[in-house]
Amino acid sequence: MITKEAIIPKYLTDIASSKLFGIISFTMLTAIAAQFTIPAKPVPFTLQTVMVVLAGAFLGARYGAFSQILYLTAGSIGLPIFAQGSFGFMALFGPTGGYLLSFPVAAFITGYLIEKNKSYFFVTLSMLLANVFILLMGTLFLNTFYIKNLYESIKYGVAIFSVWTVVKLFLTINIYYFVKKNRKTA
Repeated sequence: MITKEAIIPKYLTDIASSKLFGIISFTMLTAIAAQFTIPAKPVPFTLQTVMVVLAGAFLGARYGAFSQILYLTAGSIGLPIFAQGSFGFMALFGPTGGYLLSFPVAAFITGYLIEKNKSYFFVTLSMLLANVFILLMGTLFLNTFYIKNLYESIKYGVAIFSVWTVVKLFLTINIYYFVKKNRKTA
């Protein structure tokens, strides 16, 4: 009988199951998701938040937040991994800065709530709250530093993303349960 150990050396399975591997993987997945962009002004539509929320869901509060801190750090030091190929420290102070800076906290929120209760309702609630937090922080940042009109900030920071957020939330929940289900059978 061929065992998993005969095919995949133990050190590779140890690496793949390590927290560091998970943190780096979600950092990279967030960077990849940022490149799936639909341009819009002042903030583009992206898939980043799917990975932010999944980082918290799969890695837990602390490690999910670490993966997003690493993502922000990598982009800040010059890797072109933010949406539309933007990079550098100043990207955190552009129109998307509030959204980006909220990523570690959003991953933490998701992970923390799922660690407390893994029911379908709580998983959905945690992912919804994380997305609402991202939108709220992004909108407050837009209002404070760019638009300076609350109505316009809500229009361009939340309202425009409302349907897109629901679609991404549905996608995120389905990815989460698909992976969970297939992880148990593997």
